[in-house]
Amino acid sequence: MTSRPWLKSYPEGMSWNAPLKLTALTALLADAVRQWPQRTALRQDALVLSYAELAQHVRRVAGGLRELGVQPGVHVGLYLPNVPQYIVAFFAVLQAGGTVVNYSPLDAGQTLRHKVEDSQTRLMITFDAPELLSKMEAIAGEGTLQTLVVARADDFSADVPSVAPVQAAARVPFSTLLAAAPLAQPHVPSDIQTAIAVLQYTGGTTGQPKGAMLSHANLSAAVSQVWHTLVASGTLEEGEERFLAVLPLFHIYALVVNMLFGLSIGAELSLHQRFDLEATLREFVQRKTTVFLGVPTMYVAFTGHPDIGKLDLSSLKFCNSGGAPIAAEVYQAFVRMAQCRLQEGWGMTETCTMATASPGFSHYRPGSCGIPVPGVDVKVIDLKDQHDLPEGEHGELCIRGPNVMAGYWNRPEATAESMTADGYLRTGDVGYMTPDGFVYIVDRTKDMLICGGFNVYPRNIEEAIHRHPSVEEVIVIGIPDAYRGQSPKAFIKFKPGAARPTLDELKTFLADYLGKHEMLQAMEAREELPRTAVGKLSKKDLQAELAGSA
Repeated sequence: MTSRPWLKSYPEGMSWNAPLKLTALTALLADAVRQWPQRTALRQDALVLSYAELAQHVRRVAGGLRELGVQPGVHVGLYLPNVPQYIVAFFAVLQAGGTVVNYSPLDAGQTLRHKVEDSQTRLMITFDAPELLSKMEAIAGEGTLQTLVVARADDFSADVPSVAPVQAAARVPFSTLLAAAPLAQPHVPSDIQTAIAVLQYTGGTTGQPKGAMLSHANLSAAVSQVWHTLVASGTLEEGEERFLAVLPLFHIYALVVNMLFGLSIGAELSLHQRFDLEATLREFVQRKTTVFLGVPTMYVAFTGHPDIGKLDLSSLKFCNSGGAPIAAEVYQAFVRMAQCRLQEGWGMTETCTMATASPGFSHYRPGSCGIPVPGVDVKVIDLKDQHDLPEGEHGELCIRGPNVMAGYWNRPEATAESMTADGYLRTGDVGYMTPDGFVYIVDRTKDMLICGGFNVYPRNIEEAIHRHPSVEEVIVIGIPDAYRGQSPKAFIKFKPGAARPTLDELKTFLADYLGKHEMLQAMEAREELPRTAVGKLSKKDLQAELAGSA
């Protein structure tokens, strides 16, 4: 990479080549405990834990895990919703020397089995909710997974002895670990560049999920990149922020920005297990929330609330919309209502969530996911022969930086295929970069349609359909076309009470925004559109549905 056009777009207070703080993740929590021991770290319902109390719980659970055999090289699964036990267990596994393997509560049984077998998970920490425990009990005892540690809602209020022995068993209460003797000496990795802190499985659109190996250095680099983006720029202040954490912590986006970054700056994390519009807005107002991470559908819900204009949202300093592009109309409506910085960004599991971010109010570019964050290089390569492309030309976006994964677990071939010859990660995203360094995503390479010999990008069609006043959400996928090979079909969720156009009426509306080769050929109204575990609209589900009906 010989030029970095985004440098001219960096706002005051931010520097692309700022030194990034690379450290063991356990040190992030230890530093916060030293600075803010009595400040509230976690809050959920009636439970409130200070940073000192959180640290004490972590050391006890780490001691209990060590008694259960957790040490360097041991993989421990976390199959938990957004509960305090997730955060305690995460840091306890690392203190004991193990590696965290994140599991999604929405995974199907076969996917869970694959991840357990592929990652060689030996111990799983889960919750006694029936929909979680029943799935894990069906797997426990198979292969490497021999022990379930089961958390309960009342773990932190249960009457447990001050110190209790921890004995290996097929099923161990989490409360037993909370009563264990504290770990005397937390494990310190000898090399944070190679020590894997987290195995994070990628969703992917095809094939079995792969475990991205995220080292302590990768994840702490990502935390430092967020710090330089938000704290160095003056948006947030250490020791003063209150996060409302509703996105699932098992997902890389919330894991890094809500949990690791939030705790590293002494923030108060209010944990929610699911998104409830009324509860979220109520907490914004009553607890003076300053930071909220969401996905576009949440911001659609906010801007559609009938009383949003009457609420005092002035405490909000920073909001982020991730996972998918947010419609310009929704973005502008929310910023107008909340008057806070709403950032979009782009990244993936393999980059510890963030590669680019929108710099701020004065740099808003509709449709752009921003500029490369500190320490990250982005380039565009040709889809066929992989040569570098100049600014403005469409190709595959590639990323290089200290936050890029160490590789895929036990998949050296897949790791090699994902990298360019000069060390960039191939993202599979099609996009381009402007002369001032702003990145635009056009689509996924796998989602690109070939219609009558022309390349057609569903994201362009979705953006055009979003302009229709009756449309709330839309997914466009390709369907077989005997003449053109493929044609685009839209699945649309219309706004409640809005007039629903016919296909011909919608095509007339779209004529100003789409070329003939891009024009929609089919439309289907849906009351709800399928979503992934983190709330993103899911093309994969619709594609599978289409394949199943063929």
